[in-house]
Amino acid sequence: MVIPLAWYLIVAAALFCIGLYGALARRNAIGILMGIELMLNAVNINLVAFWRYVRPQMLTGQLFAIFVMTVAAAEVAVGLALVIAIYRSRDTVNVEEIDLLRG
Repeated sequence: MVIPLAWYLIVAAALFCIGLYGALARRNAIGILMGIELMLNAVNINLVAFWRYVRPQMLTGQLFAIFVMTVAAAEVAVGLALVIAIYRSRDTVNVEEIDLLRG
């Protein structure tokens, strides 16, 4: 049984919408980073699904997905480092209370 491309796209769209809501509605910096990760995973689902249904003989979809995973790992590392540094200086990770331009 072959799963239709539309099902993958529906799952990826739902995952992207959940990630977008999580990134926009959260006040916690960790929650925002998790929402961004969900959006990047939705992009990976789209890349691999289109690779499978358009050109399965080439590895471009898988290579792009690996590239997106690498960027996501770097984003998490830098994001968590920033959150830890801000928490140490401000004692909060609430993005509404973080005003680094004020003394």
